[in-house]
Amino acid sequence: MNRPARITAFAVTLAGMVLAMSGCNQLAARDQLNKGVEAYKSAHYEEAIGHFQKATQLDPNLPTAKTYLATALAQNIVPGLETPENIKTAEQAIAIFKDVLAKDPNDVNSLKQIAGIYYQIKKNDDAKTWQKQVLAKDPHDPEAAYTIGVIDWDVAHKNVLTALQAAGLNDDGQGNAKAPKQVMEAIKAKNAPLVEEGLQFLNQAVANRANYDDAMAYLNLTYRRKADLDFGNAAAVKADLASADEWRTKAMGTRKENEAKKNAGPVGITMDANGKLK
Repeated sequence: MNRPARITAFAVTLAGMVLAMSGCNQLAARDQLNKGVEAYKSAHYEEAIGHFQKATQLDPNLPTAKTYLATALAQNIVPGLETPENIKTAEQAIAIFKDVLAKDPNDVNSLKQIAGIYYQIKKNDDAKTWQKQVLAKDPHDPEAAYTIGVIDWDVAHKNVLTALQAAGLNDDGQGNAKAPKQVMEAIKAKNAPLVEEGLQFLNQAVANRANYDDAMAYLNLTYRRKADLDFGNAAAVKADLASADEWRTKAMGTRKENEAKKNAGPVGITMDANGKLK
């Protein structure tokens, strides 16, 4: 066999070996993926992370493995804990979800996961930004709208407590009519955009899920923050508090209905999927 022919034959053989190795790696990756899923279902997250990492190393083009790896990492994040280790885990998960999004920008699950992780590590602005990206893809997502409203209320509430405590006062939840004017004006300057946005997104959440009792509860709380903004306008404060009480009543009634439906079992004679009585 002449030299060019030998080179061609070697190249063909080498290509076959590469394809065979690639196929083996893909099979091994899927095996690691399956083992990771089983470990994850058993709440063995560290073990699951190890399997998912091996799967991504064996087959970098296996998007499911990356999603599962990031999800398992997210399970190890302790909400509110700002230690370097916890932040590092959060950043690792976010980076992987972003990598998934780079290949599939319409992956709403990754958008939600990133938003949720930012919320867990108290990066509220980032959490809101990513929740708004969720809503850009799915305007009818009630949880995304709800979370934005909760963040707005939480920040506004802390602003009120900080300002009142500095003046030696406590929040009365009724508009704080006894607070000094300058204190309430400072609160209004900080909270007006938060309250406006919070009401917008909480109403959107209820519009997209009629029985969203948690969103109703936060509408009650946010209207009480709106009462702070209407300081000095007795009629407006009265209207704010009336709206707050209305949403509180709706929240309690809806929660009872939701619990009743959840606890309700089959009544009387029922029929299985095969049409047989049971």
